[in-house]
Amino acid sequence: MHKIEDLVAIMARLRDPDNGCPWDVKQSFETIVPYTIEEAYEVADAVDRRDFADLCDELGDLLLQVVFHARMAEEAGHFSFGDVVESICSKMITRHPHVFAEARADTAEEVLVNWEAIKRRERAAAGEVDTSALAGIARGLPEWQRAIKLQKRAATVGFDWPDVNPVFAKLHEEIDEVRAEFVDGADPARLTDEIGDVLFVCANLARHARIDVSTALRQANAKFERRFRRMEAIVTESGGTLEARTLDEQEALWQRVKAAE
Repeated sequence: MHKIEDLVAIMARLRDPDNGCPWDVKQSFETIVPYTIEEAYEVADAVDRRDFADLCDELGDLLLQVVFHARMAEEAGHFSFGDVVESICSKMITRHPHVFAEARADTAEEVLVNWEAIKRRERAAAGEVDTSALAGIARGLPEWQRAIKLQKRAATVGFDWPDVNPVFAKLHEEIDEVRAEFVDGADPARLTDEIGDVLFVCANLARHARIDVSTALRQANAKFERRFRRMEAIVTESGGTLEARTLDEQEALWQRVKAAE
């Protein structure tokens, strides 16, 4: 069975400027990042489908991305794959003092509080001048994920709704404001602002429900696609086309497919 050292060696061979693969040699951090992001989403998709054979394969693809970035960094004299392993091992030990030291954390919530406190101390030790509770949240994250992180960080200092009921009230308030913008003429800038508020509150609602926003949206997308394709199939079986049906007929088809599920 191959070991991680074999994968590191394979990547080094692929990147060899004389005898490697022309495609791999040509790549840079910037060109590989989209593949890294894509592989992470493919891992999530395999988990959603509970396809563990595919999950094994996709995790390998994701691991290759880590090795690829580490190899390019080593070539540039920045760090090696071994440094990546050392960094994450040290981080996990340091951030789990309730496991590897004498600290106590009896619940998952206590673990998260301790985790954030340790991260703040690490940033301070590194000379980070931003002392905000929101410091260190990456701006390159998908915006839905950044919204959740912002809300969670704010909650660590007590800035959070006490339960889900005020979140529902806020959601209704924001939807009413979007509706008002449409009535007033739907100015694009104001609509963007108000719809953004709605989405931010929806993310907050998911957080309070302990539901992953990405998972919920992926499932909604899959459900819509499944039902829409079934509508198309029903119409095709009858010898027609979906676009030839009226909106009322299409809605009736949608309800028929929905009921069949």
